[in-house]
Amino acid sequence: MLLGSSSSIYVSLSDRAKLVPSLSSSAPFLNSLNGSYGLRFFSKRNVGCGVVAKVSKEAENQPILGIAFEPFEEVKKELLVIPSVPHASLARQMYTDQCEAALNAQINVEYNVSYVYHAMYAYFDRDNVALKGLAKFFKESSMEERQHAEMMMEYQNKRGGRVQLQSMLMPFSEFDHSEKGDALYAMELALSLERLNNEKLLNLHSLANENNDVQFVDFLESEFLVGQVEDIKKISEYVAQLRRMGKGHGVWHFDQMLLNGGVAA
Repeated sequence: MLLGSSSSIYVSLSDRAKLVPSLSSSAPFLNSLNGSYGLRFFSKRNVGCGVVAKVSKEAENQPILGIAFEPFEEVKKELLVIPSVPHASLARQMYTDQCEAALNAQINVEYNVSYVYHAMYAYFDRDNVALKGLAKFFKESSMEERQHAEMMMEYQNKRGGRVQLQSMLMPFSEFDHSEKGDALYAMELALSLERLNNEKLLNLHSLANENNDVQFVDFLESEFLVGQVEDIKKISEYVAQLRRMGKGHGVWHFDQMLLNGGVAA
């Protein structure tokens, strides 16, 4: 209930024992007290202690004193454990060390894939290669994989884990191939990376299931697995199209399609 600005709450105690509000029918929770309203409390020894909290215009700016609130026993047990571990997370619950380590490993996978895609972007953006559509595609792919890594980092923190970034391998800087050409070779490599990433995500999903971590499973399914299958399908089609084109003029038309957002020029 909302009280006027002139109303306030004061507490008077007739028993120093720990108090609990009475919800029984014999002692209504809200009682009328000389034109005002109050909460009737009783001690845990079932000794009536009269009115404890009273709303009245006469008690302006009086402090609330003597009320003891205790958390549930389960919460108390959790809070007793936490101080024994330095810098322990207060948010961590039912999140195993195994899941935490596996997610850190997947973050490293996402960053490595992003790194390779960024190298591809730099290659196709060269003046003597000048396939701007492929450069755009791999730059966007690099940013997407980095975004995935950051989403996983945010989730790690949300669950009370600790993000531990690892070293990344130096990617190739040359993607030309004597038989396949650079466009097909790079796209086949991208398909391999997406399939590898999907395999790693499925292994992570299995681990989350083994640890009965429903929240972790839901995070992986809703944010990554569906989109990963879609990416594999899209890049598979690109590989099939480039295989038909060979290394000739068709690669330029394919590049223009990518540059124009998937619409043929």
